[in-house]
Amino acid sequence: MQPSDVKALLESRVDGCEFHIQGEGCNFQVVAVGEMFADLGPVKRQQVIYAALSEEIASGALHAISIKTYTPAQWQAAAENSEA
Repeated sequence: MQPSDVKALLESRVDGCEFHIQGEGCNFQVVAVGEMFADLGPVKRQQVIYAALSEEIASGALHAISIKTYTPAQWQAAAENSEA
């Protein structure tokens, strides 16, 4: 899979989020930015993304996924946000 494939999957399955994907093969780093995360704790935030990719994880198409989630305000303040 390519980062663009992972991004397309997430965009089609999770509404109201912006995604930044890095990686290759079956190992990816996912940054998800969305207001939906404002009312969720860290575990629930992760579960939203894992659930959206559950088929690909189960099939082995995706193996290792690192997930970071932010609200838009948190993303604006995040040190890794070099695209703003």
